[in-house]
Amino acid sequence: MSRSIQNHYQTIVNYFDNRSTNASAESLNAKIKAFRSQFRGVRNIEFFLFRLTNIYA
Repeated sequence: MSRSIQNHYQTIVNYFDNRSTNASAESLNAKIKAFRSQFRGVRNIEFFLFRLTNIYA
């Protein structure tokens, strides 16, 4: 446990200093994963990325 705290010390301190987390990035990643799971077997990657940016941008 102490090694984990040492490895993530800056992130832990950043939270208490600025109250900033990566929750928004994690939320976006979850949305992208859910969207990607709906369209398995996508052949046109450019169109997939286009639709993704239109929905979540």
